[in-house]
Amino acid sequence: MIEATTTMPMWLWGLLVLGILIIVGLAFYAGRLFALLKKQNQVRDEALAKRNERLHESIVTIAKAMAQGQCPLSEGAIRLVVLLDLRVESTSAGYAQKYPAIHDMYERIKHMPTHEARNTYPKAEIRKMDREREGYEKELEEIILRDVNQLLKDFA
Repeated sequence: MIEATTTMPMWLWGLLVLGILIIVGLAFYAGRLFALLKKQNQVRDEALAKRNERLHESIVTIAKAMAQGQCPLSEGAIRLVVLLDLRVESTSAGYAQKYPAIHDMYERIKHMPTHEARNTYPKAEIRKMDREREGYEKELEEIILRDVNQLLKDFA
């Protein structure tokens, strides 16, 4: 008959304790990493919320200026499209479908130079682009202002 020993050798107990200590240490380390990740996500979410709020304020300000005739429709359209695209939810919000006239104006004039880039073009070409842009503003004025009013309602 073979006798079964009921006691484990001391070295096996040592390995068991070492294994438990390693598992506890790794669990503690994982817990710290999860806590750091949670904090990092919270900081990121707060920063995104602040950024979205600043974008929101800028969008409303530009839209009000457009509605009151204080901002050219073409300039406002460019600024609004860029700001709307910067919002966190821009990919899922479908702003191009909600405000098609603003986006139409943007698509028609986005190739035109602005600021310092305008200075590199001959004056005759700048006048031609300005006439083209002003023609688009007249053509789309009514529907752009409808989009602007809808945007102001949506962002109220």
